[in-house]
Amino acid sequence: MKDDRAGQGYQRVLLKLGGEMLGGGSLGVDPDVVHSVAAQIAEVVRGGVQLAVVIGGGNYFRGAELSQRGMDRDRADYMAMLGTVMNCLALQDFLEKEGVPTRVQSAITMGQVAEPYIPRRAERHLEKGRVVIFAAGVGMPYFSTDTAAAQRALEIGCEVVLMAKAVDGVFTADPKTDSSAKMFDEITHREVLERGLKVADATAFSLCMDNNMPIIVFNLLTEGNIARAVSGERIGTLVSTPPGTQAPASGGIA
Repeated sequence: MKDDRAGQGYQRVLLKLGGEMLGGGSLGVDPDVVHSVAAQIAEVVRGGVQLAVVIGGGNYFRGAELSQRGMDRDRADYMAMLGTVMNCLALQDFLEKEGVPTRVQSAITMGQVAEPYIPRRAERHLEKGRVVIFAAGVGMPYFSTDTAAAQRALEIGCEVVLMAKAVDGVFTADPKTDSSAKMFDEITHREVLERGLKVADATAFSLCMDNNMPIIVFNLLTEGNIARAVSGERIGTLVSTPPGTQAPASGGIA
């Protein structure tokens, strides 16, 4: 599969951030990490790129893990959604300190701190140079923020999902535990699913595969990597489905 990123930039992107990254590996928000992320995003937006963000809540709660400890899964997932809102408000604050106008849109109504999620309004914000941060996942239990990132990217017409990680890309195995793990420069959505590679949940990858949405998996901890990914520089791993090989899009109204 040919990697066609060279010399190609993106105009509208969705950045997926894990909550654990904003927490610096511990409970709560690490201001230094959030400041660094905000500075990288501000650089990209000042260059004219339209950028939306989805943030996880794993630095506060993870619904599936709470469920395994005996808590009702629905309630646990809603708690995790509220954790994402806290992360979104923290990033909004740091972005606005960088001079970047920002709006938080939440899938759970909470009018005092966020707008409701309205796709058309989100697109208008992006067109006006504002960053839009999507909170509370898709607003329903059993769906991860990875799936929320794929769904939001498709609905507001993004060209790519930038999946920020603490590793350089997609590997054959976990590079933290397997020194022989090799990184892919590019791989198809289907290969990721068939190999069971732990990059994001299967629902998110299936949604991107069915709708031909590319994903770039890259290391957020390397300064300037967001700008490199947006500009089309070859970093991380490009996950895509070559034209003519994707299955017909599933779902929809019969």
